[in-house]
Order: sequence, then structure tokens, then C-alpha cells
Amino acid sequence: MSFRHKSGCALQIVCYNAETFRNNLGYKGLPVIRTRFAVARRLFCILATILVVGIPAQSSAATGSTTAKKTVSTAKKPAVRARAAQQAAALRDAIEPRFKFDETGNVVPDIRAEAAIIYNPENGKVLWESNGSERRSIASITKVMTAVVFLENSPDLTRDVVVERGDVRAASTTYLRAGYTITTGDLLHLLLIGSDNAAARVLARVSPHGYDGFIARMNAKAQELGLESTSYADPSGLLADNESSAYDLARLITYVSGDDRIASIMRTPYYTVNAGRHQITIHSTNQLVMKGDVDVQAGKTGFITKAGYCLATLLRLPQGGPEVAVVVLGAKSNPGRFWETRHLFNWISTKANDWFAPAVQQSTQSTLQLPAQIPAVLPAAN
Repeated sequence: MSFRHKSGCALQIVCYNAETFRNNLGYKGLPVIRTRFAVARRLFCILATILVVGIPAQSSAATGSTTAKKTVSTAKKPAVRARAAQQAAALRDAIEPRFKFDETGNVVPDIRAEAAIIYNPENGKVLWESNGSERRSIASITKVMTAVVFLENSPDLTRDVVVERGDVRAASTTYLRAGYTITTGDLLHLLLIGSDNAAARVLARVSPHGYDGFIARMNAKAQELGLESTSYADPSGLLADNESSAYDLARLITYVSGDDRIASIMRTPYYTVNAGRHQITIHSTNQLVMKGDVDVQAGKTGFITKAGYCLATLLRLPQGGPEVAVVVLGAKSNPGRFWETRHLFNWISTKANDWFAPAVQQSTQSTLQLPAQIPAVLPAAN
């Protein structure tokens, strides 16, 4: 009997019964048991040959698999390079400030973000805006109201609470694990510095309102503060239904700057949290705080896909100048929201004499010139 192996080698197997085997191979007179042993040995050799011949085919298949993997990996490289080039181009674009003429011929910022505002908290005047009243998803800027509601009854910030499994489930961004024991004060730091979603859930759950009652209280507080475009769906900001406007957020960030329990945490670049035997060092999600070259009074970042990259800040103008609230919503990238904020801050710095000193008449300049007495904080390219 013969057959052709998949490797291309032709093999032939001759089948014998004991008698035929003895006659054909000259083993006449040998015991049948020995001839059967010989047959078995012969068959064993044939099978071994088949296995050996099969190895190159398997090896070839393995090599083909490796080659395929290399091909896929190589195919990915252009996509990775293209994505990196796109990100680099977006960063270069964000770093460069852009301006345009408004309907009256004045030079004003031309932002890439979906909405933005510059707000004077001293008199409640909007100094500049782009879609400032548009209602948008605000992501983790929601946590500002979470802190407000949790602190309004002056809770004991040394109280220990235990993180539950439901607090960390699908939390996206969290330093916590189920079973950790942590103080409510440390939870506030996780909330406002590290933008920890599980921390927001724990604070809502352990509050006197309970989780659902806490969300209801967040919405009631927004109405009390006159934030007409604001509504909340959860305490962390993970849900896209947490919505507000740049105008409302400018007033909210101004409001919380007056509560040092909140504002002092927002100005903290990093902090170490103790959760039982675990020490967790967190860093601020606000790059303006981390870099320290702008005088941040209060601020909070936010991001989910629907909201884009968001930042609400209260900043003090150079040389001990007045405060301005700058809110950027729906920026295209993480660095973009900080550069947009810097551009708006620098631009308003050039206008400080006009808008913050009533005795000085409105400037009619058509180009931006930096007043020597009020230097803007100029961004340095990284």
C-alpha cells in the first residue's frame, strides 16, 4: 500500500501476515512471535519516518505563522507613525495662538475648542465668549459640584469608610480597590486632584443623602446657585448626561474658590493618600497646576468622548492683578485644553488695562501688543 504525504514524499507500506513475512524475508522456521516482533519493528520505523518527514511541514507552517505575525506588525507601523504624526501636528497647532476679527473689527481669539468663555467674577461680566451659553457634556468637571454637596453639612473629614465593590466597578479612572479603608478627607483629594471616579461614588454613598439622594441634591444646589443650564446624572461625570455651559461653569468655579476646603485641594500638584496599608501618590490632572507658571486659584479638568477635553479655571492675572474665570469645553486633545486656556489668559492679560481699569478708555488697537506693565504668562513649547 502506498500514499503520498502532504510534504510531497511518497511512502510505501507493505503489509504481511506472519507466514508471508517469513517466506519473503527468508525467516522460515523462525517462531511466529519473533516475526511478529519484526513486523512491529518495521512498522514502527515506517511511522517514525512519517513523523520525521512531517516535521519540516510543521516547521514551515510555524515559520509561515511567524511571517504572518511579522507582516501584521509591519503593517501596523505605518498606522502608528501616521497617528503619531497627526498628534504632533495637532500639538503644534494647539501651541500657536490664533486670532480673528469680530463683527466690529476687533481682534479676538479664534479657538479650536467647541466652547469657551472669559468671565470677570468681580462684576459678573462676560469679557469674551464663544458658544458660552451652549449646553454641553462636562465630564469630570461634575466633581466640582460633588465636592460642594458633600461639604455643605461640614462632615467629619477624618471619618474612615470602606470602599465597596460597586464603587470601583467600571470606574474607568480610580486608584482605589474594593476593601480599602480611607478617610473622607483623602477621598476629597482623590476626587479633586486625581479625578478619581470611585472616590466620587464613595462620597455620594456615605453622605447623609445616600447615593440617589446625593445626585438629587447636586441638581437642587445647581438651581440654588442659578446655574440654569446645569444638570447632573451621577457624581463622577462618567455619564454624558452631566451637562452645563461654559458660562455656568465659570460662575461655579468662582463660587468654589471661596471655599478653601475645595480650592486649596485644587491648587495641590500632588498628594499622598493612605488607604489602610496602601500608600497612593496622586498627581494633579491640571497641567497648569503641575507646571506652576500660572496663578491658579481653582480648577478642574474633565474628559469623556462626548464632552471632549474640558477645563474650568479661576486664574489671577500677572503682578497680583484681578481674577478671571477661563473655561474651555470640547478641546481636541489633552494638551489642547491647556494651551487654549493659556492663549485666552495671555490675550486677556493684554486687555487688562482696558477692561479692569474703568478710568482707561477702550483700546482701538487692531493688533495685539503686550503692555509692558502687565506681562502675560507666555507658554513655553515643550
